Amino acid sequence: MRKTALSRNFSCRILRFDWHKAFGGCASRHKQASMALTIRDVAKEAGVSTATVSNVLNKTGKVGRKTHSRVLSAVRRLGFVPDVHARNLAIRDRRTLGIIVSDIQNPFFPEVIKSFEVRARQLGYDAILGDTNYDPRRTRESAERMMEHKVRGVAIMTSEISLRLVHELARKKIAVTFLDLAPARPYMSNLRIDYSSGVEQIVRHLHGLGHRRIAFVAGRPELKSNQVRLEAYERCMRELGLEPGPVLPGDLRFEGGLAAGIAIGSLSVRPTAVMAINDLTAVGVIKGVFKSGLRVPQDISVTGFDRTRLAEYSNPSITTVDIHRDILGHLAANALHELSSSEDPRGKEYEIRAELIIGESTGAAGP
Repeated sequence: MRKTALSRNFSCRILRFDWHKAFGGCASRHKQASMALTIRDVAKEAGVSTATVSNVLNKTGKVGRKTHSRVLSAVRRLGFVPDVHARNLAIRDRRTLGIIVSDIQNPFFPEVIKSFEVRARQLGYDAILGDTNYDPRRTRESAERMMEHKVRGVAIMTSEISLRLVHELARKKIAVTFLDLAPARPYMSNLRIDYSSGVEQIVRHLHGLGHRRIAFVAGRPELKSNQVRLEAYERCMRELGLEPGPVLPGDLRFEGGLAAGIAIGSLSVRPTAVMAINDLTAVGVIKGVFKSGLRVPQDISVTGFDRTRLAEYSNPSITTVDIHRDILGHLAANALHELSSSEDPRGKEYEIRAELIIGESTGAAGP
């Protein structure tokens, strides 16, 4: 095994407009004529073969500059619009990559999506998005829709997916990258984020500030990345001779953090520091702590995870862990391209390091 270091389902509503009533039958007839155009019409208009038109539109084969220009001029004159879906079904060289995320509203994902889309375009691909809202059923629906679109690869940036579905994609020779779900295999590459190191850096940072009672606000227990972070927290606390806890439930969202922050404020023996599962949860914890009449970090220190823009814009700014989301999206697109275009479809293991970023939300422990 080789090692390399380092759509919410968008629904479209079609707005129907009565062109015949507004402008008369000519508009309707023009629309029907435009829809009936084929590459044969373009070929006739340009005085070339249909194969030449196909080569120009699909960017396949060699076409002389003058002929290329003549075909494009014919396309413009006729108002011909290629059927992208039909074209993808007809040609072997599909140029689309998909990315599936858990929650488009979670500030962790937009930068991952952006860097994935930018790199995909640099490599000559279009990109399509699926959003699962942490629902395994919607995850399958997103994957099935991407198979229907004949994508060349799918970046699965979520844990709520079954390995059976991942293997199903790989059996269809659709390249897959995922976040530490399984070892790399043919048509499957693994992006491994070093969550454990990031958690350890936070716990040791808080310990160095004198904190001994460090609470943890967890995420969804069914997600592997959340389990890894909780286990790393408990292990590091014990290594430092500290008793883990309290561990409070969370949902990876602001609301879960808010409820946890209020609950922490009401404890008779409060922790002096709180580690939140992600930055969005940390913002909620800070709000809940403030509602309880406490200050951050003077009374309670709070940390996040993922280094989203929220960590920087929050008041106070949040001590967090950078897992380099821009690199993550870039690597995912690169891995899919390599798997889908190489004669050797063996997957790779990619490692993404975690880095502590100290903000204003942590300070020395009080008495």
